[in-house]
Amino acid sequence: MNHLAHAYLSFHQPSLITGNLIADFVKGKRQLEVFTPDIQRGIRIHRAIDTFTDQHPATGKAKLFFRPSCGLYSGVYVDVVFDHFLANDTARFTEDSLYAFAAEVYRVISQQADALPPAFMEMFQYMQQYNWLYNYRTTAGIERAFRGITQRARYLETNASVITAVFIEHYAALQSCYETFFPQLQAHVEKLLLTENR
Repeated sequence: MNHLAHAYLSFHQPSLITGNLIADFVKGKRQLEVFTPDIQRGIRIHRAIDTFTDQHPATGKAKLFFRPSCGLYSGVYVDVVFDHFLANDTARFTEDSLYAFAAEVYRVISQQADALPPAFMEMFQYMQQYNWLYNYRTTAGIERAFRGITQRARYLETNASVITAVFIEHYAALQSCYETFFPQLQAHVEKLLLTENR
């Protein structure tokens, strides 16, 4: 899953939000042990989310729509697409509550900026400046995210406009994949957190 889902599945707990968002920038046991146990827990939850997502049949189905145009990068684009549907999921967010949630996440991260990986903070500056978490809700925001991925993808020759066209063409089917998948992911994370709290 992408940034919004990881933040959302931290359930407003600052340490979980932090760990969930920085996890991709923390490599190896030595780097992990720099952080408090609660942030380490967020990093573990992030990795559990990624494993569950990669193995879920609905994610596999969604990847098939993108695979002809972007091959092994299809999973990266599906992550962003699922954030779009989460941002528009009226069972979880209104437009105003999404905006407030994004501001909450930025505040949590900004308060501990000096203690977080520099590479993450470099990315976070763009996340906050362009309000990625909120703007995932719009097609323009998703297209901007697609362009960013395409520019950073070393071995991808597909233009971002092609990826956007796939997204728009298969919008309803991709939304159906999200609706099948996300409640199961949330239940999985809630169960993991309950187990860890025992």
